[in-house]
Amino acid sequence: RIDILIDAASEVGPALFFSLLIITVSFLPIFTLEAQEGRLFGPLAYTKTFAMAAAAFLSVTLVPALMVIFVRGRIVPEQRNPLNRALIWLYRPVIKGVLKAKTLTVLIALAVLAATWWPASRIGSEFMPTLDEGTLFYMPTTLPGLSVTKAAELLQTQNKIIKSFPEVASVYGKAGRAATATDPAPMEMFETIINLKPKNEWRPGVTTDKLVSELDRALQFPGVSNAWTMPIKARIDMLSTGIRTPVGIKVFGKDLAGMEQVAKEIEAVVKQVPGTASAYAERITGGYYLDIDPDRAQLARYGINPGELQDVVATAIGGEMVTTTVEGRERFGVTVRYPRELRDDPEKIAGQVLVPVMGEMGGTSPMVPLGQLAKVRIVQGAPSIPTENALLSAYIYVDIRDRDIGSYVAAARQAVAERVKFPPGYYATWSGQFEYMERAIEKMKIVVPATLLTIFLLLYLNFRRLTETLIVMLSVPFALVGGVWLMWLLGYNLSVAVAVGFIALAGVAAETGVVMLIYLDHAWKAEQEKSVAAGRRAGPAELYAAVMEGAVERVRPKMMTVVAIMAGLLPIMWGTGTGSEVMRRIAAPMVGGMISSTILTLIVIPAIYALVKQRQLQWRR
Repeated sequence: RIDILIDAASEVGPALFFSLLIITVSFLPIFTLEAQEGRLFGPLAYTKTFAMAAAAFLSVTLVPALMVIFVRGRIVPEQRNPLNRALIWLYRPVIKGVLKAKTLTVLIALAVLAATWWPASRIGSEFMPTLDEGTLFYMPTTLPGLSVTKAAELLQTQNKIIKSFPEVASVYGKAGRAATATDPAPMEMFETIINLKPKNEWRPGVTTDKLVSELDRALQFPGVSNAWTMPIKARIDMLSTGIRTPVGIKVFGKDLAGMEQVAKEIEAVVKQVPGTASAYAERITGGYYLDIDPDRAQLARYGINPGELQDVVATAIGGEMVTTTVEGRERFGVTVRYPRELRDDPEKIAGQVLVPVMGEMGGTSPMVPLGQLAKVRIVQGAPSIPTENALLSAYIYVDIRDRDIGSYVAAARQAVAERVKFPPGYYATWSGQFEYMERAIEKMKIVVPATLLTIFLLLYLNFRRLTETLIVMLSVPFALVGGVWLMWLLGYNLSVAVAVGFIALAGVAAETGVVMLIYLDHAWKAEQEKSVAAGRRAGPAELYAAVMEGAVERVRPKMMTVVAIMAGLLPIMWGTGTGSEVMRRIAAPMVGGMISSTILTLIVIPAIYALVKQRQLQWRR
């Protein structure tokens, strides 16, 4: 008994070790992901890699020892298992038909593979699926020069409208920037956090996308451009690319006025592209400033230096903290400045902000109005001057709806190229989530082929023959068939999450192909040994018997492998809650791919194996 177990482990163990090692290698492209996608999928890659490496090691060390210890007593034959008998009863006529029409089977498989181009061409692309954080982030933008009073009034009106929706639990908005250098938001940019109620309290049939559409229609104000996202996602996007919408356009040039003109033209063109929910080009020259220009002759006449004048302006208009009040355990700074009615108009500031001057013999003369010492006027200027890579830049924020990012950017790029003329020295780049997507695609173009080559080398080291290696490698494209069709049926877009699912599918598909090929090889070798013992050469009849033995009689371990993988993936497909959007897009390609890979393993690989071995027998003759 021990000798039999050792022989079985020595024959199957190395192949199983290589198959698990192939799955481990298939996760290498995930390690190359960076930034947002790396933080999301890095732990998954590390966990799967170390788990599969440990499984590969234990499969050739611990498992044989445990078999020797625990496999005892009377072993029930496979033929007595009712489920196994049912599988054989269903599978035997199929494999008989396949062996009678091997070439036709392969041609049909190739036709199915070619037909997959149709759903693949209709799948959109995006960087990452929208992660439902349970909270909405509303970020409208208005034209520059908005007063504090008007901003507060508009913000309160928006909050009242948002709170009127029954799905909204609470809403809180802010205008302008916080007291930090990491939030350079102008007064015309609002940030409103909308906390939502649990979904079981929502109106029937209302989803997050429908709720956003309803809110967007209710919040249409003249001169206000809406943008919708999620709080965490918005912070990550703004810190990494500076763009808070799914798609952004950055215009670079030499002159602020020229850049603003180009940005406005792009905004007008992009608004006409199907799928555009809103488009807003930053106004980089429309800000208003209170300009106080000192008259140095008048300052010299009254014996005042410019620094003293600036101190008076800073205190009277901006305010100066003169003391701190203690209220129990709390401390509050006391700031002194002119009341609002004396500093809300340039004429009032010029006439009522008084500057002390030194009188004769060191005495103090009456105060001198600021208008006698400086010119006070309102001037236009840049609200902010964004730069990137030492170049002036202007941002265009584009929010899209009911369309994937890849096809939208392709259409918008074509429209901008045809209808917008860039002056010399001006150009535009596309940013936002699209920038992440392009970077991930360029990296995958290098890493995925390198990974497939590594898998090919591992297979060759295992089989030591090129034909068997190529047969297993065929399982990878055929496995993609089911994944692509299921993606199209579910309406999912191609994203980094989907790419991770396809990467994992490639390794699992290669594993199932290795299992099938192992049993076919063992059955064929056994038939050859029987023929040699009988004093004859193995022929087509023995090859037919070997394929029937290796495929039909060993259908149970193959189905056990597929069912075990599917059982682990289906709960992810049915999962709900925060983060389920990403996990479902990882599982969908694997679930669909395992279905097509199973069909390939049970039908196509035996047909290809029989064709190859039959041709080898003819060459030997």
